[in-house]
Amino acid sequence: MSDTTPKRKNDPEGLKKRILAGALTTFAEYGMQGARLEQIAENAQTTKRMVIYHFGSKEKLYIEVLEQVYQAIRQHETGLNLAAMEPELAMSKLVEASFDYHVSHPDFMRLVCTENLLRGRYISQSPRIKALNRSALDVLEDILTRGQRQGIFIREVETIDVHRLISSICVHHVSNRYTFNALFSPDNSEEESIRRNRQLAVTATLRYIRKSV
Repeated sequence: MSDTTPKRKNDPEGLKKRILAGALTTFAEYGMQGARLEQIAENAQTTKRMVIYHFGSKEKLYIEVLEQVYQAIRQHETGLNLAAMEPELAMSKLVEASFDYHVSHPDFMRLVCTENLLRGRYISQSPRIKALNRSALDVLEDILTRGQRQGIFIREVETIDVHRLISSICVHHVSNRYTFNALFSPDNSEEESIRRNRQLAVTATLRYIRKSV
């Protein structure tokens, strides 16, 4: 190596971030069982030995990737400043933001699908994920409570059911986009599908929680 060749600085935190990013891409593409540590190392521009050094095993790395992606979407939601908005607007903004996040983070959805195929084997091993996801219900609970106090939203509704309703449309758009479009709307552009399904998510949620006039 010549004296002019730049040397990579010792940056363990930066390396861990690269490994996590490489692992997300690899797990999303090949699943937990199909992914190989050599592939993850190559994506992270490091070695298999360093992956094992920082994370111990493929299983532990996979769980940490799950924790990272759930933390990211929850931080996205809590950063929307919804408490400053009127309840109905806040709910619309939350649904739209959730829908757009799923569309723009397909690897997150692939990872969730992988974990469901594994029947939640690894997500159930992480108390951190359960704690992180409490914020999803807290954000919804605040909006619903404020809307109920104003007489806009019905009281006979469970927060978790609203979360399930929002998630179902957001997830379906990403996870079933190819089969659904091929069978039912082959002539629709991706932009049109996004527009229609985003609006469907908002309309369905508001109709579910809004008081009848």
